[in-house]
Amino acid sequence: MPTTTIRLPEDLKDRIAHVAKRAGTTSHAFILNAIAERVEEEERRNDFHETAERRYAEIASSGMTIPWGEMQTYLKNQLAGRKKAVPKARKLTR
Repeated sequence: MPTTTIRLPEDLKDRIAHVAKRAGTTSHAFILNAIAERVEEEERRNDFHETAERRYAEIASSGMTIPWGEMQTYLKNQLAGRKKAVPKARKLTR
């Protein structure tokens, strides 16, 4: 496994050591876990934005969408356990 050097200020290094000890792990494992969590967070954020951009492009090109009021009602029914048909997409009106 390749090695990467990270220079940490002493106060941060001490803080990491303290919280890692309280968490029952090593500073090294704590830092690796923190980096992995941050990478996963960014990957999820990027996936979310890519999905939103793709969906917006589909709406813009087709002109088809479901009005928010209808989708909101559908989602509330789903949460309440009432199974209703998914609203049909239709041309945007202005």
